[in-house]
Amino acid sequence: MQENKLKNYLLLHFIVFIWGFTAILGALITIDAIPLVFFRMGLAVLFIALYFLIKKKSFYLDKTGVFKFLITGVIIATHWIFFFKAIKVSNVSVALVTMSTGAFFTSLIEPVFFKRRIKSLELILGLFVIVGLYIIFNFESQYQLGIIYALISSFLGSLFAVLNGLFVKKYDENRISLYQLLFGTLFVFIYLVINGQITLEFFVLQKMDWFYLFVLSSICTAYAFIASVKVMKYISPYTVMLTINLEPIYAIILALFIFGDKEKMNPEFYLGAAIVLGVVLANGVIKNQATLKQKLKRKMGSKK
Repeated sequence: MQENKLKNYLLLHFIVFIWGFTAILGALITIDAIPLVFFRMGLAVLFIALYFLIKKKSFYLDKTGVFKFLITGVIIATHWIFFFKAIKVSNVSVALVTMSTGAFFTSLIEPVFFKRRIKSLELILGLFVIVGLYIIFNFESQYQLGIIYALISSFLGSLFAVLNGLFVKKYDENRISLYQLLFGTLFVFIYLVINGQITLEFFVLQKMDWFYLFVLSSICTAYAFIASVKVMKYISPYTVMLTINLEPIYAIILALFIFGDKEKMNPEFYLGAAIVLGVVLANGVIKNQATLKQKLKRKMGSKK
């Protein structure tokens, strides 16, 4: 049992490492952000559809689901477009540290959909995140556009995660992913058609771009999603959440090795990054302690 838990914990770290590598691939792929997202989502749909066929899973989706996944498909596509735009105009480190603001945005969005009060602690932690971002924004002025794009992406990603928190209660996670990716692909495709970008030349890419896109869509998107669902059956949500918070750290270290000087920043950047990442980790620890206290109170109450 302990060996199986260790195996899944190592698999979780591997998945987070893969997610961190997504940003590296975004920087390596030479095409613009919007075509990149189109190819990523489109290829991922093919891989997940193949998974459905192999596992003989049903493709059925009700009308309500079509509407819900159409909206969230557009949201996730736009989220990825701004994410890759942030990387293209700045670098991996700036984009990923800024993306760590997702926990703060979620604390503001979640109460609206789950009908609960905004917690004062979350607002206080959010203020520390803003301080960290201000330091980065102030001392890395050449990356300001990248920070803005990453903030937009972070907000959309948080909105997407909160909505999926509602959908997962009714729909299978694999089906949610398949149709959100499908509708997101169609949304980007329509945009490209309207702008006259879909031509024969559009599909003529460098060999390495095709290779990176294959890795991005199959391993970093389709496989990582399916594997993450499996891991969550064996590991606590707190451990999963805390480990996912290591993604920017993995990616920044990788980026330093791969891109070298392009990823080296001023000392102030690392101060701001430390504040942002520290708040994210602290948020996870505090929430876990609160959850444990609630469980303890319930147990004590049931014994009375």
